[in-house]
Amino acid sequence: MREHPNVIAVQDALDAAGAHTADDAPSLVVILDEGAHTAAAAAEALCIEVGQIANSLIFDADGEPLLVLTSGAHRVDTAKVAAALGITKLRRATPEFVRTHTGQAIGGVAPLGHPKPVRTLVDTALAGFRDVWAAGGVPQAVFPITYAELVRVTDGTPTDVA
Repeated sequence: MREHPNVIAVQDALDAAGAHTADDAPSLVVILDEGAHTAAAAAEALCIEVGQIANSLIFDADGEPLLVLTSGAHRVDTAKVAAALGITKLRRATPEFVRTHTGQAIGGVAPLGHPKPVRTLVDTALAGFRDVWAAGGVPQAVFPITYAELVRVTDGTPTDVA
């Protein structure tokens, strides 16, 4: 799985950005024994709190992709986000829309490593954790990173999304 093109793209993006963890170690993609299609499953596999999981959710925002990196401990308030951004129609994207804009499939969408940049919001609830974990391009892949680094490497906007 480490040789999957999506995993390589994510690791290359992390390396190029010089992304690191709270211990100042490089952010490295880790391959889990099984796919983690939910925040709860990922947290269990990593023995961490579900809130430390940075879910990568792609929304269709008036026809444009919007990536919301939200804590696994709660749901995105789409009405709140749409109002804050002046978006008329914000809805969960179809699997085809997600793949078109990220090159990745739902369940493994990473915050980076996409064919081109995607507008990104980063949940401020993730700031309360020393390290957070995000998907690495496929459901079996994840990587650790600090909140500040996640904001930096995604060029994301810290936002209260719940």
